[in-house]
Amino acid sequence: MTDPLPVVVPPALSAAEVEHRLTDRERPAALPPVVRQDAAAIAPGARRSAVLVPVVLHDEPTVLLTLRTATLSAHAGQVAFPGGRIEEGETPEAAAIREAAEEVGLDPRLPRIAGRLPEIYTGTGFHVVPVIALLDPPLALTPAPEEVAEVFEYPLARLLDPAAPRRESGVFGGRTREYWIWPHDRHRIWGATATMLRSLALALR
Repeated sequence: MTDPLPVVVPPALSAAEVEHRLTDRERPAALPPVVRQDAAAIAPGARRSAVLVPVVLHDEPTVLLTLRTATLSAHAGQVAFPGGRIEEGETPEAAAIREAAEEVGLDPRLPRIAGRLPEIYTGTGFHVVPVIALLDPPLALTPAPEEVAEVFEYPLARLLDPAAPRRESGVFGGRTREYWIWPHDRHRIWGATATMLRSLALALR
């Protein structure tokens, strides 16, 4: 019996290399679209929204995430990127930056837009455009207490490990669906946020 092949974890990326890869427009553009099996059914009535995927260029880069408050009407208590509805006349980039300013107090002058990740449809009826933004530390953030319970950073190095995420399944709205889970010692990172993190991981690898 032969030993299984070891999992090869790519080396950590420097801030300069992360910026180089994410500003190479061919990388995110080459990613396959994220298509749900029931996307065609929910697409006509989907609410178009945008999220900011903020990559913080520390010496060991991270991605910034939020924990939504438990009192919100939608996605309460879940880990998410800053974001929300795209208003009439807004671009996804403008909407994502505006929402990040409202939710976590991010200065709108700071994000450097690097591109977009594949758009996704969620089981809750949202059509989401993920906008990648590069941020130079340090950051002075003031989360809106009615929307955000916590702001935290997730190491990009963990995204480079192809063995890190796992697939789980659950029944939602009477349907069994599979979704990604990313490891974290305190929070459950799953669903649309985990899918977007996987797209970011593929763009970086």
